[in-house]
This record gives sequence, structure tokens and C-alpha cells, in this order.
Amino acid sequence: DVQLVESGGGLVQPGGSLQLSCTASGFTFDKYLMYWVRQAPGKDLEWVSIINTDGEHKYYRDSLKDRVIISRDNAASTVSLRMNHLKPEDTAVYTCVALGLLTMDLGHLRQFGFWGQGTQVTVSS
Repeated sequence: DVQLVESGGGLVQPGGSLQLSCTASGFTFDKYLMYWVRQAPGKDLEWVSIINTDGEHKYYRDSLKDRVIISRDNAASTVSLRMNHLKPEDTAVYTCVALGLLTMDLGHLRQFGFWGQGTQVTVSS
């Protein structure tokens, strides 16, 4: 069975850092692009970052590109998201998604991607 399991979320103070991880199984990890998306309470889902299959190409949401770093380890079937200088507006459920192609279409991602359960990130003093 396909599984994506996120970890690393939690409560952090504004200005702090977190590293989220996602461990995948049940599919050929290095054939899939990996996405991080997030959804804040009462807000729409939005994509955060994308990394291609070999990790050479990375994409970041404009509003986050100076504060997040995505990486992957194909040998371990993991993808990580390092988030720095966190702000209260970063509070959301963060979810990793696997898809075999590059898309910014969240509807397509929802329909065809492999999704984890998500991990809560709360930024508050």
C-alpha cells in the first residue's frame, strides 16, 4: 500500500524553525516529484514547495522562498521541508504529496497524487 507519513510538526514560537519530514513507501519514490502543501484554518489549500525526482530542481511559493528549503533523500524515500523565521500566518496543516509530474493545479494534485495525513504546525507565542 502507498503510504506517506509526515513528522516534525508542532508548536513553535514566532521566529523559530522546524523541519518537517515525510517518509514514503509503497511506490517507486524516485520516479515521483514531491510536493509540500498546507492548509490553514478557514483558508484554501496552497502549495508550499516542490522538488523534482533527482532533487536538482526546486520550486517555492514566492511568499516563502526566502524561508523554506526542500530536500529529498531517494535512498531513504524521504522528503524534508526546513522552515525558518516562522510567522503566525504559517500556522497550518502541512502535507506531503507525491505525483509523477509537475503541476501547479491543486485540483490535479488532489485527484491524482498520493497524499499523507498531514502534520500540524502552530506558530504562536
